[in-house]
Amino acid sequence: MRPEIALLQVDMRRFDYVAEPSIATAVHLARAMEKPLLVEGDAGVGKTEIAKVMAGVLATELIRLQCYEGLDVNTALYEWDYRKQLLRLRMAEARDDLEDVIFGRRYLLERPLLRAITAADRAPVLLIDEIDRADEGFEAFLLEVLSDFQVTIPELGTIRATHRPFVVLTSNRTREIGDALRRRCLYLYIEHPSFEKEVEIVRAKVPEVSERLAAEITRFVQKLRGQHLMKPPGVAETLDWARALVTLHLDRLDAETVSETLGCLVKDRHDMALLAGPGVEALVGGGGADAGGPRTT
Repeated sequence: MRPEIALLQVDMRRFDYVAEPSIATAVHLARAMEKPLLVEGDAGVGKTEIAKVMAGVLATELIRLQCYEGLDVNTALYEWDYRKQLLRLRMAEARDDLEDVIFGRRYLLERPLLRAITAADRAPVLLIDEIDRADEGFEAFLLEVLSDFQVTIPELGTIRATHRPFVVLTSNRTREIGDALRRRCLYLYIEHPSFEKEVEIVRAKVPEVSERLAAEITRFVQKLRGQHLMKPPGVAETLDWARALVTLHLDRLDAETVSETLGCLVKDRHDMALLAGPGVEALVGGGGADAGGPRTT
């Protein structure tokens, strides 16, 4: 492994992110080549966490744009503060240069994309979260911003980035991202972690949990993912469950414990019905080679 990749793994681990070589390499290349990083994978596998951790590693600001259906350019880029403009108009009604008076930077409300471009001190981390939830029109608008990191505001002219932000886009694949946007990005797909890696994540994020309980939790969750659930649990749910068990001062798993705390893992009523009673008992009681990893004693 190249030294810079190993160093980045260590830096990310300081923020409790267990980055395997493929993840660290993709992040390093995206930074070095100044290209956006498109990260895909199931919900809860740690896509968003990459941007948060890198903001910590780089000691810079994290700017987040949460995408949703109907997201428009104004919400993502900028809006004028009409209330302040109206007050200024009333104060300067006698002047002929009203347009110059009210269309200044102090009346501009910077939304995430413009904030990322105008960051003065150092390059921020720009997280464009769940880009698959935005429509194709917004995706097309993003192409221009991510290509040149500049925007044109008719009243002010073109604003260019002083420091090119480190951009992470995430997608849960609820729709297919267009080829044009994909070509502008480096690509990373994150799978659910292996048994050993998930145990390490649990131990890092929930240090109060014992090694034995971390292994039991991970073994159960990984078997649960094989049950063809509507919403299989991600690592985020594994961590929530571990914290819940620690809060309840529990140090081992049994069918009763799992049933009482299953809402930390399963977020769909059909999945709950599927696992009720004997379903949970079978998963807790099962073991051996198909249990998702070696037993820890």
